[in-house]
Amino acid sequence: MGNCITSSSSAPSTISGNPSSNTKPSSTATGTSIGTSNGVGISTTSTSTSTVNSVFSGEVLPAPDLKVYTYSDLKACTRNFKSDMVLGVGGFGTVYKGWVDEKTMLPSKNGTGFMVAIKKLNHESVQGFQEWQSEVNFLGRLSHPNLVKLLGYCREDRDLLLVYEFMQKGSLENHLFRRGSALQPLSWNLRLKIAIGAAQGLAFLHSSDDNVIYRDIKASNILLDGNYNAKISDFGLAKLGPSGGVSHVTTRVMGTHGYAAPEYIATGHLYVKSDVYGFGVVLLEMMTGLRALDTKRTGPQHNLVEWAKPLLPNRKKLKTIMDARIEGQYSSKGAILLSQVILRCLEGEPRKRPSMKEVVDVLEQIYAIKAKGTT
Repeated sequence: MGNCITSSSSAPSTISGNPSSNTKPSSTATGTSIGTSNGVGISTTSTSTSTVNSVFSGEVLPAPDLKVYTYSDLKACTRNFKSDMVLGVGGFGTVYKGWVDEKTMLPSKNGTGFMVAIKKLNHESVQGFQEWQSEVNFLGRLSHPNLVKLLGYCREDRDLLLVYEFMQKGSLENHLFRRGSALQPLSWNLRLKIAIGAAQGLAFLHSSDDNVIYRDIKASNILLDGNYNAKISDFGLAKLGPSGGVSHVTTRVMGTHGYAAPEYIATGHLYVKSDVYGFGVVLLEMMTGLRALDTKRTGPQHNLVEWAKPLLPNRKKLKTIMDARIEGQYSSKGAILLSQVILRCLEGEPRKRPSMKEVVDVLEQIYAIKAKGTT
């Protein structure tokens, strides 16, 4: 098993609220509850693995196939959750590095076996059992090269923990926005490679029978392995999408300011293509090197989408918003195609946005242009 997850640095503020009062809750796909060895209830559905789009090399498992850890196991993995084992802190809690044996997956001495990332719930966090269970439900059953692999979990009393593969390069957010550090600016080619990988992960989620809506796509939730392969992490807010011909599900508004789709914020109506909007914001961040929201930017530049969206169709102004750190690395044709797909992703009406499969296709076309040296 590859040494592969995580660090989560400071993320933009989250959204937590109720849909507008004039909307009625719509039921999502229901499932039965199965018991695991420690009595955790896992929600599952009758999805057939054969229906998953094989082009994305993923599969849906009939039930979570995860290692069940004791609290003492993970305490040993992290040297009693020692501060020098901390990888990062997120909304759910603190992420620690730890070491496990390659065969047994049990704790091993520091530096032996392979490294894992262990996320431990902060009891003061607004997140809790529901988000923890969502991670187990989704990442425990979904297997894809562009989704972070969940290896195991622990639930003892109030202590909720998750064990993931370790991602050596950390988050896309760190590489895009952390200045004055040892991290080198991402090249144009690497940005495209990362964008393609993350898009393939979302396309896989949307192609399954469950129509999984990720709901919180952002730069801090896209993690990179040692070869800059992108993997989507943190499924705490994921939802089963609409079924039976219904276009959306209605749910409490949750997510991150700057990335959440406008129709979702306004009504609580969540579409599969609400993810596409959020991905468009991530692409815009990758193109400009600027955060979706930044209080340090005054005036109209505070909100990246509101400021940059009117400039994207203008070929002359396009160069002025491109990240100066990748100047000379991209073709004008590639930049124009990227701006066009971003505009489509950021369409106000969900039905006008492309599918994530279409986004993957366009990004691969852009990558091929640079690879051929086309100007």
